[in-house]
Amino acid sequence: MKSDAGAAGASTSATVSRWLDCAAVVFTKELRVELRTRYALSAVALFAVITVIMVSAVLVGASVRADVKAALVWIILLFAALSGLSRVFVREEEAGTAAILRLTAPPSSVFAGKLLFNLALIGVVELVSVPLFLLLMPVEKLQLGLLMVILTAGGAGLASAATFTAALIAHAASGKSALYPIISFPVLMPLALIAVQATVGAFDAIPIHILRAWNDVGVLGAYAIVMTTASFLLFEYVWHE
Repeated sequence: MKSDAGAAGASTSATVSRWLDCAAVVFTKELRVELRTRYALSAVALFAVITVIMVSAVLVGASVRADVKAALVWIILLFAALSGLSRVFVREEEAGTAAILRLTAPPSSVFAGKLLFNLALIGVVELVSVPLFLLLMPVEKLQLGLLMVILTAGGAGLASAATFTAALIAHAASGKSALYPIISFPVLMPLALIAVQATVGAFDAIPIHILRAWNDVGVLGAYAIVMTTASFLLFEYVWHE
């Protein structure tokens, strides 16, 4: 009995280790390809930076309310994500390496590696665009700690939803660029509404809005958890379709 239990434990440990190794390899490969081509990073970061500069230039001298600024931040982040995150699976299909990946790595580890890459990409975009936005369109009563928590929770949900929808459109014969925002829109709309409402509390520092913002952070966290869990459960069927 002890021998059987030890063997089962060793087998489980080996399986987990292989899963982690595969996820790490997929993430490293995505990172290496991106550092060489800079396709997604250039598309996402340039879109975010140019949009922030254009918005601030158009609104220079205008009195912009906190709720409008909050909406602008998330509109920029969402559309920046839509401009670059769709390539994470399309690249495999176009290069003809998707079949090899299906044979050599568990589906969930493939999704984990791709998700980690998109999380890193979203993190970079937030680090670049949000400080630039706050510099060009200052917020007097900014709650920085609350804003960072909102961006973390919202970014996690955004990356998870964007990664799964990217997997859905990867098999399309044509029109991937047009199909991606169409599929992503209904999935990301609830996230956008909650994230904007939460960000208002971080921008205006009204006590009742701050309290509501912390409640919204919980909703954003739940969205990220549910979306990530559902994506892992459904990804195998999408990946082997």
